Amino acid sequence: MIDPRLQALRVLRAEGTVTATAAVLHLSPPTVSQQLRQLSGELGLKLLEPVGRRVRLTPAALALVEHVEVMNAEWERANAVLDSHREGAAGLLRITGVASALATVVAPAAQTLCAQFPDMACRLDEHPDEDRISLLLSHQVDIAVVIATFDVSSTGSGLVEHDVLIEEPQDLLVPDHHALAGRETVRLPDTAQEAWIQAGDPRDQHPVLLHAAAAAGFTPRVTHSAIDWTAVAALVAHGHGISLVPRQAPLPQGLPLRRVPLAGPTAPVRRLLACVRPGSRTQIAIARGLDALRDAALRNAP
Repeated sequence: MIDPRLQALRVLRAEGTVTATAAVLHLSPPTVSQQLRQLSGELGLKLLEPVGRRVRLTPAALALVEHVEVMNAEWERANAVLDSHREGAAGLLRITGVASALATVVAPAAQTLCAQFPDMACRLDEHPDEDRISLLLSHQVDIAVVIATFDVSSTGSGLVEHDVLIEEPQDLLVPDHHALAGRETVRLPDTAQEAWIQAGDPRDQHPVLLHAAAAAGFTPRVTHSAIDWTAVAALVAHGHGISLVPRQAPLPQGLPLRRVPLAGPTAPVRRLLACVRPGSRTQIAIARGLDALRDAALRNAP
């Protein structure tokens, strides 16, 4: 096992604050601070230096973290080797994911796994109120299926590895009496004056709108929000705003709605990522899970 104090230092580099690090590791901030003080004392090195109300890693700490990244990945690979010596090594595979991914990719992948490998069990969770990357890093799940966003530093920091499962177009959802409802396609800048509904998972789906709108030169005027796509559809149908909706997101029948494809250079596309801890993808259960997710994504690609 890797010393948990080294893990705390590693996560602190990615998150930037002791409070955020504690949230990722499911510890209290005083516990994280104590761990880092103990580590600093044992090494005889200053690891942190204050910058205003925050802290940053010293050059010595940054050098140490580079070695911790290697150690962490090697530990995951060692577990993969040890799988061959464990009885029932496949065991339990825990997957968390956004709701739309659970419906279109994760659920069918788990069905395939259970049929092909009777020695495996799967636990599937949405975790709508939690940071799924944090759950992955704290070993509470084995695979996190998330939407790629530009402001999720964890997906690009070396803390996780990821495979792209699906690149999914976003449609514009409008009431059927809306001025844009009759168009074959719409360019996002044409919606700059509209009232918007913040739709879907706020951690993942909403940033897709924010970044696409920024690229189109405006900030969306958000007037309402809903996570469930049925609720989003009802708000749009009753004239409370327009929304982005993933191509595969199921909508209720019978509502006066139009899905209009978006076109042009700023047309948003969201990418579904299967994220794992570095070095863990060769572990039996995780390797099988990634294969099944990729196959399900190919079958269900929009």
